[in-house]
Amino acid sequence: MSAPAGHRERRIVGQNVGPIGLGCMSFGGIYGATDEQESAACMQAALDLGVTHWDVAEVYGDGVSESVIGRFLAQTDAQVTLATKGGIYRTPERHFSNARDRLRASLEGSLKRLGRSSVELYYIHRRDHSIEVEAVMETMMGFRDEGLIGGIGFSEIAPFTLRRAATVGPVAAVQSEYSLWTRQPELGMIQTCAELGVAFVAFSPLARGMLSDRFPGREAFADGDFRKGSPRFSDPNYQANMAAIAGFKAWCAAKGWATSSVALAWVLAQGEHIVPIPGTRSAAHLAEWGAATEIDLSDADLAEIEGLLPVGFAHGARYGGASWPGIEIYG
Repeated sequence: MSAPAGHRERRIVGQNVGPIGLGCMSFGGIYGATDEQESAACMQAALDLGVTHWDVAEVYGDGVSESVIGRFLAQTDAQVTLATKGGIYRTPERHFSNARDRLRASLEGSLKRLGRSSVELYYIHRRDHSIEVEAVMETMMGFRDEGLIGGIGFSEIAPFTLRRAATVGPVAAVQSEYSLWTRQPELGMIQTCAELGVAFVAFSPLARGMLSDRFPGREAFADGDFRKGSPRFSDPNYQANMAAIAGFKAWCAAKGWATSSVALAWVLAQGEHIVPIPGTRSAAHLAEWGAATEIDLSDADLAEIEGLLPVGFAHGARYGGASWPGIEIYG
């Protein structure tokens, strides 16, 4: 009998990584104030579990997440496959830029904060449609040829953009939100990545905490938690989503599995080129991630999950209006 899909290593930029990665957005205070010691405990717990692909971005806390990671890695000789991103600029005159000089400045800043001379994977965080993707690829390939990055990635693009980019050079990874409550990537992106040999990196695989037994309810959201403005966490959508997910949580409990473990196992079961990158501010959560790799969902299990949380069950858009620009819509 073959091992469950979750047991198998994944490949990103030609490197073997554990089946689950670490999303590091929370280290920058996106979900409310955080503590650097707490973040360090999360990173150490991740290493202890063999979670070796870490994902961050320049814009997470305006460089805070990168700096926290850089200080932690400076104290260890652990080998981590790091990914970061550039292309989002929170300025009044320009929200996104894929211009060569802006990307170079972003990349150099990220490397400085991370304490690295190079990073294994560098993403265009959002597309700037004033510049053709082919030209962006030329810029990124230049960074690769200089030894500043190992591989090229794109976040929140459409399948046709990936195909255009791949005509210029190899794309290592595409990143998009993907979980039981966000399934747009099934409308072509997951399939295109598999066809082209591109890793698909799934962020928010736990539905921003909703697919977890530890979810405290929105009443516990800290000041600064960006979910406060999310349509899916606002009434009446929030109550409808909580009700829909309750049946799934009960099913998981009856199986003896943690909800987050099953949610991650489901993502892993969708393809061996898929790497989910859940995030957390608590090291205690990581044990459930490890348990996900031990769950071998049967066809009957997958069908039952589909019945409980069918495609499109989530109420509300995944982002508010201000966050949609730069995200390519398809399907």
